[in-house]
Amino acid sequence: MLVFVLIGLSLVLLGIVGLQFMYMFYVERMYKERRKHIQTLEDKAEKLSSKLEAAQKQIVEKDALIKDSAEMRKDNEVWAEVIDER
Repeated sequence: MLVFVLIGLSLVLLGIVGLQFMYMFYVERMYKERRKHIQTLEDKAEKLSSKLEAAQKQIVEKDALIKDSAEMRKDNEVWAEVIDER
């Protein structure tokens, strides 16, 4: 009788060990997938930051262009006044 109890106990322990191994493999796979996902996110963040820098450069260039055109308008207005006076 004791032999059957020990055999049953050993099979239960074997089942528990099997479940633990399956869970360990599952956790390891999830860890690898998360690392891949984090790497993908870092790559996307790098691309977006470079696009942001390019957009900021364009904004600065356009602001300078707007300021130059405003100065040109003021200069044109002054010349128009000089021409009207003559």
